[in-house]
Amino acid sequence: MNTTKPFDIAALKAEISVQLGFDPQNPPVNVDDEQAAFVLGVKTPTLAVWRSTGRYNLPFFKVGRLVKYRISDLAEFLASRTASHTGEVSA
Repeated sequence: MNTTKPFDIAALKAEISVQLGFDPQNPPVNVDDEQAAFVLGVKTPTLAVWRSTGRYNLPFFKVGRLVKYRISDLAEFLASRTASHTGEVSA
């Protein structure tokens, strides 16, 4: 996958915080799986499948039965999945 340019992870974290309704100057460090799914535009069962199969390298952690994601990991995941096109580059 070809990325268009390096992303400012801090800007992505602020954008995610705003999207979730948090103050970007004082965002939470972690969000639950429902909030992570909202940010990524998928359903929570999709995240559960990704966790169990290891389909994507999206770090998460568990606190008891609760699943949590770091906002910084979500930002890095989105940056790494951003592409300029799906085809091969021709010379």
